[in-house]
Amino acid sequence: MKKLFSFLIISLFWFSANAQTTAEIATENTLPAVQNDSDKPQDYDPEDLPWHARRFKFNAGVFFPTNSAEVQVGTNNGDPGSLIDFEKDLGFNKTSTSFAGSFEWRISRRSRLGSEFFYLKRTSTKKLERDIQFGDNTYNVNTTISAFQDSQIARIYYGYAFISKPKYEIGALIGAHVLFGDVGLKVQGENVQAEYKDNFDFTAPLPDLGLWAEVVLAKKWGLYVNTNYFALKINDIDGRILSYNLSVLYNVYKNFSLTAGYTGLNIRVDAEKERLNGYFKWGYNGPTLTATYSFGNHVKLYKH
Repeated sequence: MKKLFSFLIISLFWFSANAQTTAEIATENTLPAVQNDSDKPQDYDPEDLPWHARRFKFNAGVFFPTNSAEVQVGTNNGDPGSLIDFEKDLGFNKTSTSFAGSFEWRISRRSRLGSEFFYLKRTSTKKLERDIQFGDNTYNVNTTISAFQDSQIARIYYGYAFISKPKYEIGALIGAHVLFGDVGLKVQGENVQAEYKDNFDFTAPLPDLGLWAEVVLAKKWGLYVNTNYFALKINDIDGRILSYNLSVLYNVYKNFSLTAGYTGLNIRVDAEKERLNGYFKWGYNGPTLTATYSFGNHVKLYKH
């Protein structure tokens, strides 16, 4: 995953440097170019494409992530609790299906505001293969437990294009992911008095910085890539976040398009609450398929 993050960063800077070099060569060349008879002018103007550079864009679709999660919940009296692997120890499936949506508003030629939302809920039932201490209770080996992970991620961001051309844009992002997390275990005996359960819920605002690029590949095809990273401690929340996305758009009809992509995110949160001290690490990556609707007037982009 670190290799993919490095590849995205290098690709963005290479594209930026290459575009700048091309522009400099075109500026220095004062003689008109001799047109080759075999050259064919493109049959579209990027600024007239119904899906490109519109004022508003809405996405809604499905996400098929492969998950990997760990949790450790102890008490503030110094008891650290057990480090629990969700998939190995609690029997969660690695693969899942979830909903994702986003909305973007292009304020001006270079500026944009956006928001994203992602929701995932997983449950499992398993007979424990070892003793597990979670919060105030110990769950003994061979005990059948039920577990859940309930995670919602809301994101807001501001993007600025430091390169803005009709066929491609490259810029920087600043924003925040807010993770609403809740994980828990429960065991129930033969009578209701034997039931006991624990859960650990938290809200973690995690700022992020990143780079993005958007490219018109052809009349009906577009490419988008972004990557974000940040680590920060805010009060009793110590968090780190790394995310990336690569997606290809195909314009189906007028303002309506389909977008297929690959998305990944890694989050680590250390949170201290009254009575409990928790650690939560969650990573996911996988394909996405979304419907995209672009509308509003075109945002004028510079041709030179």
